[in-house]
Amino acid sequence: MMYNIQSESDTPQDLQVPVAILGCGLIGISWTALFLHHGINVHAWDPNAAARNALSEKVKAPMSQLSDMGPPAVTLGSLSVFTEMSAALDGVMFVQESAPEVIDLKHEIYDNFEHSADSDALIASSASGLSWSSLSAKMSAPERLLTAHPFNPPHLVPLVEMYSPLDAVLDRAERIYCQIGRVPVRMKREATGHIANRLASALWREAVNIVVEGIADVEAVDLALVNGPGLRWAVAGAHMTYHLGGGEGGMAQYLRHLGPSQESRWEDLGSPTLTPEVCAKLISGVEAEAKGQSIKELEKARDAGLMRLLAARDGKV
Repeated sequence: MMYNIQSESDTPQDLQVPVAILGCGLIGISWTALFLHHGINVHAWDPNAAARNALSEKVKAPMSQLSDMGPPAVTLGSLSVFTEMSAALDGVMFVQESAPEVIDLKHEIYDNFEHSADSDALIASSASGLSWSSLSAKMSAPERLLTAHPFNPPHLVPLVEMYSPLDAVLDRAERIYCQIGRVPVRMKREATGHIANRLASALWREAVNIVVEGIADVEAVDLALVNGPGLRWAVAGAHMTYHLGGGEGGMAQYLRHLGPSQESRWEDLGSPTLTPEVCAKLISGVEAEAKGQSIKELEKARDAGLMRLLAARDGKV
């Protein structure tokens, strides 16, 4: 993982005071670990007492993973958990909101933010399925909100997809995310699923279709992906992979010679429906692939693989 840590004197002003994490579920835990690892103090809040009480313990595992990938370049940040959102927002200039994707709940949080936080503070939403327009609809100062969607788990996967109509807001958020080793990607306009989830949904639609049409089973589809295009895309991306596929002539050569065959494959792709029968086939298929491993065991294996891949990609092995 490339941390891109700057010297303490270069730390963005927004990170010279605590950041607030609103929502202490799976994504909030991961964000908390990431900020703490990079020496940033965290104010955390969740409406659920059990989530608040468990945060200090649950943050230990992702922080251990981050340490395994490389010691923090600075002293670890400190964690403070608050029972009142207004107290968590006191004195912060940047908020990462990771509440459940319930629009009324989001609006309630943003209303509290506008009344409690500094007037210059920004709030970034981790929302994956809600648009910036819908999120900001009831704010008196919508320019203080940006969407900043991470890929799970955020402390390991570097991507943060950002959208705001204001470049100045994106500039400010970009400095923050780069400071904690993320790779912020700007969207030119709003889109359902942002960038990565749209790509993932398109790929999974055909992965499901292959199973439905009896071309291959669930495990075979996953094996083909992780041992084929997944490897190339992890280092070159989709467009660059096809640019290289054109040889010395690059993308232009590829499109001239292989564009028609690409279009013929597009025409043959399916549009499956998640009927009860299809869902049952997917569930039984992935259970067979898991070979009795629990979700926690599968998550541990996934995270270990991600850590090895990131280390290899960044030249640390």
